[in-house]
Amino acid sequence: MKTLVMLCSLMIFTGANAQIVNNFQLKDIENETHTYAELKGEKLTLIDFWATWCKPCNKAIPELNKIYEAYKSKGLAIIGINCDGPRSISKVAPLSKSLQIKYPILLDINSDIKSELNLMAFPTIILVNTKGPIVWIHEGYVTGDEKIIIDEIEKNLLPN
Repeated sequence: MKTLVMLCSLMIFTGANAQIVNNFQLKDIENETHTYAELKGEKLTLIDFWATWCKPCNKAIPELNKIYEAYKSKGLAIIGINCDGPRSISKVAPLSKSLQIKYPILLDINSDIKSELNLMAFPTIILVNTKGPIVWIHEGYVTGDEKIIIDEIEKNLLPN
């Protein structure tokens, strides 16, 4: 029994239950279909789950734009996944343009991907390594969180 408890503990602490981002397919704001496999980064992928009505989301996006510009040449991709429902989905493209979002925005109208990953809050930012496991999750956004995001990117860009 003691061995079983130790084994289970070891599995939890070594990430044996690490959540994986499976290849998904969603339409973008231009109504073109994209897969995660085609958009993911060479080394890391940051996925931002957001909604137009979410004030912290709208504060995070300009910072994510800066992060994208600074790290895309280092193997980081950013994918924005908007989870607005049918009533407000028409606001996504105009808001994306007004915020001058530089990375792809995909539409998860029914929040299928968000639900599959068991995410609860907006914004939720996840960092995924090239093999698929989520290495970091951050819920919410306040000014200064961009430093935390950059620290995690830097840490995960380091060679193992």
